[in-house]
Amino acid sequence: MIRLTTALVLGLLGAVPAQADTLARLAFGAIPVPSQQQPTPIGSYSRGCAAGLVALPESGPTWQAMRLNRNRYYGQPVMISFLEDLSRYAATLPGWQGLYIGDISQPRGGPMTGGHASHQIGLDADIWMLPPQRLNLTRAEREKISSISIRTADQTRVTRNWTPAHMALMKTAASDPRVDRIFVAAAAKIAMCNAAPRGDRAWLQKIRPIYGHDTHFHVRLKCPPGSTMCEVQRPTVADLSKGGDGCDDTLNWWVTTYLDELRNPPKKPASPAPAPKTARTYTLSDLPAACRNVLASR
Repeated sequence: MIRLTTALVLGLLGAVPAQADTLARLAFGAIPVPSQQQPTPIGSYSRGCAAGLVALPESGPTWQAMRLNRNRYYGQPVMISFLEDLSRYAATLPGWQGLYIGDISQPRGGPMTGGHASHQIGLDADIWMLPPQRLNLTRAEREKISSISIRTADQTRVTRNWTPAHMALMKTAASDPRVDRIFVAAAAKIAMCNAAPRGDRAWLQKIRPIYGHDTHFHVRLKCPPGSTMCEVQRPTVADLSKGGDGCDDTLNWWVTTYLDELRNPPKKPASPAPAPKTARTYTLSDLPAACRNVLASR
């Protein structure tokens, strides 16, 4: 992908009327550096942007950022600290030297040019299922190496790639008070529901089954304290205070109904309603007004 210089992008945006429907993914995807502003998540995880993001160092003692050419390794300071902390724990697990970390956010957040609906405010990050055997991969190697899948083709069972270390890693992540939820393949959620002992299951509430998360798990942090422009996400599973772990009807519905709809999609109506807007079709006018300030900032 060709990247425009920050000065050129800002110049182009300055020439665009405020009411123009510029595609947000093109505007945010073109800027190669974060804004020089106070770190601030703006809007929602799936419709927003981010000021003052910081880069995860490309390599550290217990991690490596992957797919560097995407330039998506920027996060809120709390996310960078969380990833470094979790990677140190991962390095204590058998067979793991740390973490391979995938996409976090673009330099100024916002809708991405492709691949994600969320990751827009610097509080989402993908962590590979592949246990790192070495942490000195070159830039070229990081573009070629792939992660591993931990689920079977029917999406309901884990494979031999799934280990107790994966469960320990996700339990530690979910137990962190900074974490709001973790998205992972349904097979992994089922395996953890079956393996977790009675009396030690509260953390499972944060583990949410979702399609397409078999080679990585997706960590989402809570809005940091004082982040008044960050939209708090509504819980979708019973609150911890009510004892919910998401291992009952919610998980059963996901496996029996949602997966069946994926395998056998319903027929489209003759006159379908207009498709809802998504990260691919949002314009700048669809995002919080403060996002234009993020784009225009140096």
